[in-house]
Amino acid sequence: MTDRYQVRPWDGQRQMIFLDRYALRSEAGRVVESSVDQMLSRVAGHVATAPDEAARFMSAMRGFGFVPGGRILSGAHSAGRRSPTLYNCFVIGLRDAAQAAGRDSRAAIMSTIARMVEINARGGGVGINWSALRPSGSYVRGVGGESSGPNCWMRGADAIADQIRQGGTRTGALMFMLNDWHPDILEFARIRERFRRANFSIALSDRFMGALWSDAPWETAFPDTTDPGYDSLWNGDLGMWDGDVVTRDPVPARDLWRDIAQSAWTIGSPGVVFLDRANRLSNTRYMRKPLICTNPCGEQPLPEDGCCNLGSVNLAAFWDDPLGCVDEEALEETTRIATRFMDRVIDASMPVDARIHAEQETCRRIGVGTMGLADLLLLMGVRYGSPDSLGVIRRVLGIVRDAAYSESARLAAEFGPAPGYSEEFLSMPFVRGLPEEVRGEISDYGIRNLTLLTQAPTGTTGILAGASSGIEPIFARTYTRADATGRHVVVHPLMDGDEDYMVVAREVPPLEHVAVQAEVQSMVDTSVSKTVNLPACAGVDEILRIYLAAYNLGCKGITVYRDGSLENALTEEGVCPTCSL
Repeated sequence: MTDRYQVRPWDGQRQMIFLDRYALRSEAGRVVESSVDQMLSRVAGHVATAPDEAARFMSAMRGFGFVPGGRILSGAHSAGRRSPTLYNCFVIGLRDAAQAAGRDSRAAIMSTIARMVEINARGGGVGINWSALRPSGSYVRGVGGESSGPNCWMRGADAIADQIRQGGTRTGALMFMLNDWHPDILEFARIRERFRRANFSIALSDRFMGALWSDAPWETAFPDTTDPGYDSLWNGDLGMWDGDVVTRDPVPARDLWRDIAQSAWTIGSPGVVFLDRANRLSNTRYMRKPLICTNPCGEQPLPEDGCCNLGSVNLAAFWDDPLGCVDEEALEETTRIATRFMDRVIDASMPVDARIHAEQETCRRIGVGTMGLADLLLLMGVRYGSPDSLGVIRRVLGIVRDAAYSESARLAAEFGPAPGYSEEFLSMPFVRGLPEEVRGEISDYGIRNLTLLTQAPTGTTGILAGASSGIEPIFARTYTRADATGRHVVVHPLMDGDEDYMVVAREVPPLEHVAVQAEVQSMVDTSVSKTVNLPACAGVDEILRIYLAAYNLGCKGITVYRDGSLENALTEEGVCPTCSL
């Protein structure tokens, strides 16, 4: 290991996560790696194309300065015994594998579920937007009956996914989404019982937010299924449909808005995704292939057949304790190595299927993110959510952003830009905000990866690295975590005093949570996985205020968790400071 700063010493929990999730196993399932260095050497050797490159990758990963995503750590160099994917995130569309039937057909539904199962079994999480399916109660000409609607099919797909075990311990991760124009959106928003495996979110449009602001009615609609072109032309995007539509009686936009918040209050779902904004700000908007859904944790809005591999730079590892500052030069260099590493993963991963492979070959998406933000703020004596913390985020994530884009341009100079690159890329909103020096490199060489940055939750990889998760605050000074390795009481080593800056998740005001997410979003070209933690006594109106703040501050989505609203693996040792529950 290098002398990078370590917040937590290596302990039993980290060792068990390593052995259970990431250590290499034999054909018989026996662990054959006894140390993290063995794992990192395996990963670096599999991804690199030359010994000197493997050495650079090892230098970045040792000391957990850079932590590849879990699928990479567990799957690299395992070809020949099984065929995992090294990608974390996938979005697929409703489509018949034989392309003989329309998207709103039993053949399309069953083909999509089969594809979902295959990706889950290989270790990937899947997002599906079900809006192409006709509303419940619609007449189905082929069988002379009525459609059960997308919500029922989601339940069925969720139950099937619950049977999939990844590596013997993990179950398949899913995101199910429905657009706000779909006639079944009210039913979807009023779900009061969680799916077994799937997260679920509502895709809210700018048009809906306008109706909300003006206190106007909201009209849902769906194509006329008797239209002659329905089976062949309907692709699930109402805005692109030129045929007749059937509208439903409008409801006040505020009623749907409150129904969403009520379900979030009750069960922690649905999340909200501002899909119009994600498309408007997308680096690939010029390709005219819309983002239709996100991955299970929401950090990757993707088009149909889109995928992405993930990895995180551990911000706390770059704390120079003797000098009392961040080693910005080392942070930049590690981000460059991480970007090169993750581009190499694209060529090292076995394709899941031809359509996904073709999409990724065109765009070469990667997701460089961070972990350890809360740890870094504690080391700096800065309170999470304060104005000073937002300044730290701008500084350190600006370094990550610029290094990743610059390195991708240099990769393009070496190996050629992504096939989907064109000069239009430079006019995309996020790219326009890059420093002129970086934009100049892109103008000269193109870019190897059309999207580069994300903010994943980094749950188990964060534990492995001994770092706080993603951009989240410290959950609690002391808490119990239950997972496949057992129950663990966790005490944070930096929370050993009573200084004002030592806050935990429930002590951060909700709108400060949102402000942190928005600041991170401004430095990320895809999206952000972040949860706003609320005490048990929080009301629905508070959730509505959080949603509005997220939209107004430029977030692409928002998720809230009210204490006690669902069974959670993290249990704080203590009580709600507001209501003493």
